[in-house]
Formats: sequence, C-alpha cells, structure tokens
Amino acid sequence: MKISFGAKAIEGPFGGGNEFLKNLKNFFEEKGHQVVTHLNDVDIDIILLTNPLVGSQTSTFNNVDIDYYLKFKNPNAIVFQRINECDERKGTNYLNSEINYRNKGVDLNIFVSEWLRSVFEHFSIYNKKYFVIKGGPNEKIYNIQNKKYWNGADKIKLVTHHWSNNPMKGFKVYKEIDSLLNQSSVYSKLEFTFIGNLPKNLNLKNTKVIDPLVGNELAEELKKHHVYVTASINEPSGNHHMEGALCGLPIMYVESGALPEYCSDYGVAFEKESFLSSLKIIQRDYQNLISKLKNYPYSFSYAAEQYEKVFIYAVNNRAELINQRIKISKVQVVLSLIISVLNKTLYKIKRSIFILLGKIKRYIQGFFIDQK
Repeated sequence: MKISFGAKAIEGPFGGGNEFLKNLKNFFEEKGHQVVTHLNDVDIDIILLTNPLVGSQTSTFNNVDIDYYLKFKNPNAIVFQRINECDERKGTNYLNSEINYRNKGVDLNIFVSEWLRSVFEHFSIYNKKYFVIKGGPNEKIYNIQNKKYWNGADKIKLVTHHWSNNPMKGFKVYKEIDSLLNQSSVYSKLEFTFIGNLPKNLNLKNTKVIDPLVGNELAEELKKHHVYVTASINEPSGNHHMEGALCGLPIMYVESGALPEYCSDYGVAFEKESFLSSLKIIQRDYQNLISKLKNYPYSFSYAAEQYEKVFIYAVNNRAELINQRIKISKVQVVLSLIISVLNKTLYKIKRSIFILLGKIKRYIQGFFIDQK
C-alpha cells in the first residue's frame, strides 16, 4: 500500500499526537508499505487526514486538498480521518462544528476513544462508518525494564508530565497537590514531580519541576517514580498516562473524558478534595496494580496493528466505499480550493503581523527600561 499521512513530524517534545504519528509512519515503512506526507502521487491507496484546520503546525494538507486530489488526480484513494480533538477538550465553541464540516469527503473515521465519538452524537459525522482505535506509546521505549518499585516504606514518588501548558491539563489539581506538601505530615511521606511546561503564572514551590523530556530520557525519569497522576480534563485519549502505565506506574486519574477507558483497571479515580484518601487506596493495592500493569494493553504495537487492519479492510472494500462517497462537483472543489488558499494566506499574514507587533512591543519596553 501507498499511504499518505497529512502531518509532518516535529522533532523533540511536541505532545503525544506527534509521537504517535511518527511511530505509525515508521511502523508502516518497516512493514514494507510506502509512506508519504503529500498528495503529489497519483497512486496513493490510503489518505489519513489528521488535522484539517487552518493554522495547524503539523498538517501538510487539509480536507479541501483531498477533495481536489480525489476529483482531479486519483478517485480510487480511500480517505480516513483520525479524530482526536474537540471543543470540550480545548474549551472552545467552534471546533466540533469545524471538524464535522470538514469531514464531508472522508470515507471512514477513526476515533481515539468511545468518549470522543459520543461528543459528536448530534453531528452528521456520528452516523458515518467508524472505528475506535485507542492510542499507545512505543513500548520499546516505555516499559518496565530497570524499573524500581515502591518498597512500602520509603516516600512514595508521584509524577505527571505534559508538553502543553493548557489549563485543561489539570494544573489546578497539581497546584493543590503542591499545597498539600506544605503540611509536614504529607511532605514526609510523598514527593511530587512535574515534567513539562507550566503556565507562566503557576509556581509549584514544593514540586520538583523538570523541563520537557521525550523518548528514552522521559521513560527513564518516569521509572524513578512510583505512581502516575493525571488530572487532565476532557482528555480524548492522551499519551501521558499511557507512558506512565507502560513504565509500571499505577495511575491516579480524574473521571473525565476518556481517562476511565484507559485507566480504570490500572489505578484509582480521585477527586481533588479526596486526593490523599485515593492515594492510600493506591498504596494499599500497589502490588496488585503493578502486577496488572505488566499486561497493560495500550501499546503502540497494538494500535498500529489495528490501523493496518482497517487500512487493509478499506483497500479490500474500495469499490463499496467509493460508491457511498458524497458526490462533490468539480466547480465546488475548485471554488473550495481557492477559498482555502486565500484563508491560509490571510492566516500567515495575520500571524506575521502579530509576531512583528510582539517584537515591536518588546523593543519599546526594553527601550524605556534602558532609559530608567
């Protein structure tokens, strides 16, 4: 198969979605499939749309580009969309409608959790043929090799990590944990580490804060700890808690979004007000949980195999899927492409202006500081 991914890889820490797509590209290439990140070739079998929105830092093409490709270059390609975001996650009020609108030409949808699909219940996207394929980190990196477990007597070491500093990642709870460490009775029994990017106005004075890590460095740091904590709100999937679980850390999680789908058998749910009580349950059941985690199912290999299966299914059922495709006229496609190009151009101009204004502002501020 020739597969086109609509995303370029960003090297270094850039969130779980970026890591997953990098690993998926490598998986298919190792399996003998050809992977590209463009729509230049006329013999593409599978197109995977990842983010159709204007302004995406990683996208290499959007839904309009795909419509043009199908109409004028190759009508036999099958189009998937991997859906891993929503308004509920971002705290916005346009994303769901935009994803639904830009999904018209997609043949098959892949949701990263049952919860995320339920979010779109009142949109037309909900009625399309779909698959739920849960994500998974690379178990060659995130594993229990050289893991040191809690001995039941030492301080219990808690950890979380987030590349994004979006408030929805759970920083109110992390601040609360940090505040609990003000109490000498708590401080003597536990430690808390945060890896990643904090909001600028957040100071965790009792927490060990480490700059963003990725790959083996992140895995080795996670393995130094005993329990993973995630307070992420309306998480569609998330890689962070899975990376912790694969490194042998029982998970303390809030019952929000898809977290229960991924975490319920491998940790304990908690609320901010009863955090210490939930931690005691983790400590009491620690040995049982680390035993379960040895069979934690959400690894990259499992997810990648599911992708290969659904891609093969699509190729084998190509004629049927194409026949069910929504028909779009050539005129509509060309007009949409013109509008899309204009929107991208305007976005780039707007972004350049904001960057320039920011530089001017910093220069003026620096000038007046120097005058003082």
